Amino acid sequence: MKKIYFIIFLSFLSACSEDKRVENDNDLLQITFATDWKAQAEQGGFYQALASGKYIEKGLDVKIIQGSANINIPRLLASNSIDFGMGSNSFIPMNMVANNIPGKAVMAVFQKDPQIIMTHGDNNINSIDDIKDLPIMIADASIGGFWLWLKSKYNFNDSQIRKKTISLAPFLKDASSIQQGYLTSEPYLFEQITGQQPKVFLMADYGYPSYGAMILASNKMIIENPDIVQDFVDASIEGWVEYIYGDPSLGNQLILNENNEMTEAVLFQAIKKIREYNMISNEVLLGKNIGTMSDKKWNDFFNIMAENNVYDKTLNWKEAYTLNFIKEGN
Repeated sequence: MKKIYFIIFLSFLSACSEDKRVENDNDLLQITFATDWKAQAEQGGFYQALASGKYIEKGLDVKIIQGSANINIPRLLASNSIDFGMGSNSFIPMNMVANNIPGKAVMAVFQKDPQIIMTHGDNNINSIDDIKDLPIMIADASIGGFWLWLKSKYNFNDSQIRKKTISLAPFLKDASSIQQGYLTSEPYLFEQITGQQPKVFLMADYGYPSYGAMILASNKMIIENPDIVQDFVDASIEGWVEYIYGDPSLGNQLILNENNEMTEAVLFQAIKKIREYNMISNEVLLGKNIGTMSDKKWNDFFNIMAENNVYDKTLNWKEAYTLNFIKEGN
């Protein structure tokens, strides 16, 4: 039944999306933003900006639509069903270019993709290099993703692949097992079950050049309403600074209200990991550089994937993003 209501809601959004300047009774511009999954800390800055009134200060009445396994944000953008969407990794906007979907990334919250490789603590593995030729549980969707980077840079090979399931049970059962994971998810779950800490290798710290938690906008929105894009980006950045480096309580409460499967303990451990691993900024800048992207990092990502035949080498990869709304990073 919830799925039916969601479809009806999107149909309504599509019907009224021709006029991006629809205002509510308070003269605020109505904006819809779809995330890539259920409400969680990995989207916390957006919820913080909403709960603390930062979007309202910019004249925006923002509605956050929770994502799911079936949500297709590029398609929703293409149909004008949403104003902005969240891109999980650099593949999303690059795929949009490859499939002629008119949209792009306008900022990147995570300077590091949260994808990790995780092992048990009691072994001789001390770096990604040590995992070469060892069996590793990988999700099907990742075989055409970061696995290509591991093959390109670390000479991993397909014979290492073992199928990763949703359950953590196979990893828990075998102390020699290795699997992919998400920095803010599987390690915490492992610790809660076993009371031990796993070894965590964040691929971004080894050179994996993908962004995460990007804001995506349609080309139509960018061309016709750049002021709206700028206001949404600026308020989102303010929300993220407050959520990670200030008091996240407003954002957390909204997340807990939206997602009844979430707990406060999970939220706080995720915030700690995001800060500890410098996912969005570092302890010197404390968020002053949130949102940045660079031509170099996008080019590095494209070159690796093009060399592995994910994208045609003639693809206009620069159409996947714009630096017009943020400062250029490294």
